[in-house]
Amino acid sequence: MSAVLRQTFEQAKKENRPAFVTFVTAGFPTPAASVDILLALQQGGADIIELGVPFTDPLADGPAIQYANTMSLEHGTDIPMCLDMVRQARSRGLTVPVVFMGYYNPVLAYGEEKMVQDCKAVGINGFIMVDLPPEESHSFRSKCLKYGLSFVPLVAPTTTEARMSLLSQVTDSFIYVVSRLGVTGEQKEVSSTLPDLLARIRKHTSVYLAVGFGVATRDHFLQVSDHADGVVIGSRIINIIRDTLQTNPDQVAQAVQDYASSISARQVPLGAANQPLQPSQDGLQVDRADPVTKSFYEMPTRFGDFGGAYVPESLVECLSQLEHVFLAAKNDPAFRAEFESYYDYISRPSQLQFANRLTEDAGGARIWLKREDLNHTGSHKINNAVGQILLAKRLGKKRIIAETGAGQHGVATATVCAKFGLDCVVYMGAEDCRRQALNVFRMRMLGATVVPVEAGSRTLKDAINEAMRDWVTNVETTHYLVGSAIGPHPFPMIVREFQSVIGNEAKRQLQEKAGKLPDMVMACVGGGSNAIGMFYPFVNDTSVKIVGVEAGGDGVDTDHHSATLTKGTPGVLHGTRTYLLQDTKGQITETHSVSAGLDYPGVGPEHAFMKDSGRADYVVADDAQALIGFRKLTQLEGIIPALESSHAIYYAHKLAGQMPKDKDIVVCLSGRGDKDMHTVVEVLPKLGPKIGWDLRFESNLE
Repeated sequence: MSAVLRQTFEQAKKENRPAFVTFVTAGFPTPAASVDILLALQQGGADIIELGVPFTDPLADGPAIQYANTMSLEHGTDIPMCLDMVRQARSRGLTVPVVFMGYYNPVLAYGEEKMVQDCKAVGINGFIMVDLPPEESHSFRSKCLKYGLSFVPLVAPTTTEARMSLLSQVTDSFIYVVSRLGVTGEQKEVSSTLPDLLARIRKHTSVYLAVGFGVATRDHFLQVSDHADGVVIGSRIINIIRDTLQTNPDQVAQAVQDYASSISARQVPLGAANQPLQPSQDGLQVDRADPVTKSFYEMPTRFGDFGGAYVPESLVECLSQLEHVFLAAKNDPAFRAEFESYYDYISRPSQLQFANRLTEDAGGARIWLKREDLNHTGSHKINNAVGQILLAKRLGKKRIIAETGAGQHGVATATVCAKFGLDCVVYMGAEDCRRQALNVFRMRMLGATVVPVEAGSRTLKDAINEAMRDWVTNVETTHYLVGSAIGPHPFPMIVREFQSVIGNEAKRQLQEKAGKLPDMVMACVGGGSNAIGMFYPFVNDTSVKIVGVEAGGDGVDTDHHSATLTKGTPGVLHGTRTYLLQDTKGQITETHSVSAGLDYPGVGPEHAFMKDSGRADYVVADDAQALIGFRKLTQLEGIIPALESSHAIYYAHKLAGQMPKDKDIVVCLSGRGDKDMHTVVEVLPKLGPKIGWDLRFESNLE
């Protein structure tokens, strides 16, 4: 099947023209229409069709393909339906090669071997996996090799010479060349650096090169064909489908065919039904041996089975540079001294406070609060923000982007950017902007640009998607200051490094105050930055029990929660393999929590490892229980906690009552609760009666 792809390029070369490679999203605008569109593309002169498998979170795609994915998923499009579309199209005369293009998680959920087997059975020739670089693809590539299907790698403008050599060994048909940085989408002109990029690649391989990203017109097609073996067009086709759907919905397939013909200057009749696609022995021959792909990273990228760097090719070199700078900084006493020189600014060390009244109310173990809420900006987030801004200085990056849910990381990022004089853009879900309006105002006051994200559930997951799209586009000038212990390597290790100050201080402080290690450490877990900062320094202290508290939302027996480790399954999202809240088809499901900062369908990969290894236990507090924790700390200790932290407070109080009085629990009080006043006012009418808390003014007057 991969040989057919090579033969197609060879035939186009014999005809003195480039291969015309087209992209459409399966199931867009409807599953039924997709079959007609596939046939129309062939009739319009397409030599190869990339059929996009829809995914909820297509982080490397621009607005057009995002829209197509969303519409397709609304129709319930899944991998079996995508296979059936190809099967039907083949039965009606489709003979050109078809390549599935998409993201890895749906494939992982379907099963790698089953995916390759079923694709071969219906006449699919290969795969382009946007977030499956060679370092992460060996298992899938070996199955493609076993069944004779092609694995098509991508090369980006940022790809180094060394990686080009590797990528040329991985392919057996063609290389997809990303002509410019950024996400998919139409552009007004072809990249001026394309000839140089292709020349660099050809120093390492004679494999066929197909160029995509931004090609939309016949002039673009001809310009690219002067240098490349194939030309890829996708977003323009999606836009034509969308526009025709509005004006003349019965003519979508014809509009696609007319457009394709205007690009290729060809019209091709459909072949006979079920015509076999027999590879020729002519043309370029490629060694089918699967090369061993050494890692381009200096450190191990995984925590057991979790972690890794599942990213588009355009980010690999940036991540490698970041890792190199991080390692050098970590081993440089001058960097450590510089970081600690900002402790006065951060307000470190934070206090370890004995919560005497909360302890008395629980009736058991002593409860200690690690007061990260007293840090500058009101949470633990400032620790990581300062550390990463110093790394950005070493990288020479002048523009900083960040994602935020509750707004605390956004505020911390805006704060350090103000302190260091750097440009700052913060992505925040529109729903989170609404419920955390105070933090939005604080960020803007500090000089940051806050971008509300309207896509998806309009919460943290969607903010991360948009931040990563920005980063892909501006990777050469921009540092993505990731706020939690999530994302591709090396971010989980970087965040852990700068947040471990929490646990290291707590260990020292309790020794000073109680002369012992804690019996238990506890923290709330969303992405997991405050938790990994508290937990990591105690991992090798086997006498210390580690407990993370997830957000149970309306209850884990409903679909409205964020209890990823409790109810999730392993998958790949935002560059890392971890536990996810997803359906059986690998699509990411919407989450809910009263606390914006825990409202995320994934979790840091090190937490996933700690769960599976048994080193940590992860439990759940629902919205009502979090509000109980919020109330108890407020009324017993005079401390108003963040709703995120309130989940841990509730569970610490619960477990303390089950433990002897000579035991000690240290809880990370990750943030203060002034940001949550609006949310508490909103939810009290619903949750107040459940927990016996009525703050209406009228009740105080009776």
